[in-house]
Amino acid sequence: MKKEVMIVTGAGQIGMAIARRMGYGKKIILGDKKPENAQTIAKTMNEAGFDVLPMETDIASRESIQSLIAKARKHGEITMFVNAAGVSPSQASIETILKVDLYGTAVLLDEVGKVIAQDGAGVTISSQSGHRMKQLTPEEDEQLACTPAEELLALDILQPANIRDTLHAYQFAKRCNEKRVMAEAVKWGERGARINSISPGIIVTPLALDEFNGPRGDFYKNMFAKCPAGRPGTADEVANVAELLMSEKGAFITGADFLIDGGATASWFYGPLKPER
Repeated sequence: MKKEVMIVTGAGQIGMAIARRMGYGKKIILGDKKPENAQTIAKTMNEAGFDVLPMETDIASRESIQSLIAKARKHGEITMFVNAAGVSPSQASIETILKVDLYGTAVLLDEVGKVIAQDGAGVTISSQSGHRMKQLTPEEDEQLACTPAEELLALDILQPANIRDTLHAYQFAKRCNEKRVMAEAVKWGERGARINSISPGIIVTPLALDEFNGPRGDFYKNMFAKCPAGRPGTADEVANVAELLMSEKGAFITGADFLIDGGATASWFYGPLKPER
């Protein structure tokens, strides 16, 4: 029997929280580069009454993304999309961050946008890091937003000489995610569908724990200690925002980015986290 289909990339805590919130009654196709991660999340959700099919998926590969979408379409119309896949500055090289978080997200938005159903909705998980990066020129923002995905990594601003370290690469990737969502929202709108991004701050997940124990661990611990909320966030709090954006209550919201960081970015610019200039 055909069902409405939700595609989820990234078998982590945030992806699972959103899938549990919005995926009931749907066929959920769950893709992750590590098949064991997808299988573990699928087992947990299936034992809770969901209908989840795990797949090995590498979002740095257009062919792999197309295979995921082809599998999803066999089960019904794709009405929801969640991209929670990615790597962090402590987990990967500059090249891998740009290939996965920047290029991979661009390809996902492009490919899913070709088949998303009318009244469909999607969210991609970006990061507060994109908000802390210095402003780019309007021309550079437009390049990140509109350059064909296969040409993105050839842009001058993304060449090694212009990338300081893995954190800078990550910030570029997340800035690109935000701009890409704005441009793709125009295309998705032609199909009667919506796409938005969410930029979480420090959310307690295995990825965040890698950061806490990595070379910038003290920086991140200080960040959530000195943000207005005084704590890190949870995956379910990200799902709260995703629920708004993907439900009919968010019908007038598309092409937007929602910063959910406990006020860390506010503190970075105007509070105790402000770096010495």
